[in-house]
Amino acid sequence: MTNSPLPTPPATSGPASVDVVLPCLDEAAALPWVLARIPAGWRAIVVDNGSTDGSAQIARALGATVVHEARRGFGAACHAGLLAAEADIVCFCDCDASLDPALLIPFVRAVHDGESDLVLGRRRPQGRGAWPAHARLGNLALSRMLRRRTGLRLHDLGPLRAARRTALLGLGLTDRRSGYPLQMVVRAADAGWRIEERNVPYRPRTGRSKVTGTWRGTWHAVRDMRAVLGRPRQMEETAR
Repeated sequence: MTNSPLPTPPATSGPASVDVVLPCLDEAAALPWVLARIPAGWRAIVVDNGSTDGSAQIARALGATVVHEARRGFGAACHAGLLAAEADIVCFCDCDASLDPALLIPFVRAVHDGESDLVLGRRRPQGRGAWPAHARLGNLALSRMLRRRTGLRLHDLGPLRAARRTALLGLGLTDRRSGYPLQMVVRAADAGWRIEERNVPYRPRTGRSKVTGTWRGTWHAVRDMRAVLGRPRQMEETAR
């Protein structure tokens, strides 16, 4: 593993009614570390998006709920997990060991206590290779476009986030590619949600990224997200 050991999550993990959606494509090497970091009492939903390395079997053996989503795409996997969730609060986290699911504890507490409607993790790279320059530049450009579109002064559109399940379903998210996390923020902002971001350490992932690990992958992700931002507000509202 590329990640150094972290302290055991606190025994008091906050509200127990929490599902953590983990989109997964060939993450067999990272799954044991990620699932071991899920706070006690929470449920891990691993959405297998066509893995060929035994990820689904490993996740199931480690106690996770496994959902299969045949349609390839980050958004397709995330939304399949959201539809499978039953808890009051739903979290999202990458399944590559770059982010620690235990970091979601204060996110959930803020949502549960009514302080925020959507909490996002602002990634702070830890160590070389944690966040390639091209991926950071793409994220910066999108953050600026998001600010012009919504007025939100966010710095990151990262995958670590928490919100209430029924509210998320009410957004009527339609993107099934890399634009899914951005569409969530745009529609939440349009709906008047209280959105905040919190700093989280971001470590080198285990294995190679399928999205932002290359210039080509980053370009596709930025293209998908720009398409979301390019839709007029009226079109977004009509699509719900």
